[in-house]
Amino acid sequence: MAAAALSPEDTVVEVGAGLGVLTEQLARRARNVVAVEVDEGLCGYLRRRFESHPNLSLVNADIRSMTPSQLLAAAGAQAPYLVVANLPFYIAAPVLRHFLEASEPPARLVVMVQKEVAESIVAGPGRQSLLGLSVQLYASPRLLFTVPPSAFYPPPKVHSAVLRIDMRERPAVAVDDRERFFRFLRAGFSAPRKQLRNALSHALALDPETVASLMTGAGVDPRLRAQALGLEEWALLYRAFAGVPPGKEEGEERR
Repeated sequence: MAAAALSPEDTVVEVGAGLGVLTEQLARRARNVVAVEVDEGLCGYLRRRFESHPNLSLVNADIRSMTPSQLLAAAGAQAPYLVVANLPFYIAAPVLRHFLEASEPPARLVVMVQKEVAESIVAGPGRQSLLGLSVQLYASPRLLFTVPPSAFYPPPKVHSAVLRIDMRERPAVAVDDRERFFRFLRAGFSAPRKQLRNALSHALALDPETVASLMTGAGVDPRLRAQALGLEEWALLYRAFAGVPPGKEEGEERR
């Protein structure tokens, strides 16, 4: 709880209220708590449990189906706000991007995720990941501490970690089209064990020599792998490739 650094003036969005253990602590410390829970049965239980908490609003929804602005409005709350969540592996990436890319993003997020996911988010060049880059573009993540399986019942088979993710005032690098930038990143990470020259050549259906020339012109070694590059280098590559139309897939008729 201390990791969230809550004040009595804060509005907090909790993703996945569950049985309300964390919800109760949040409601004691924050001005407003918007607890989101997708399970209708759990929502009924939570409404009964917290009926005496006027500062808590419960929303029965999949967090990805509502924008943060819609969520706050439905609960009668307003920005600025914080996000607190325990995110299972399979929804961590989409939920983080849902908030980070929103028109009204949170001031910060404090989330518990699988330890390996946390490490990939905070990693720098050399151990970089697509998820890490997508978070670091918008925010500054820090791994605060790890949580052993023994902290849960029943104990899971994996370790967890708590991250604090502070939003940047502006994206870390300037790109003209963020969706296109992320498509380019996905192309680069499509074959992470290959040299980036070969991964981009295959994913973009471009001649390897053309790719190598563009990379060299951008000041990036074509022999590097995707995980070796930081955001600045990816932005340089994106701009270098921006005016180059994708090639033809192998076997496709050329006009």
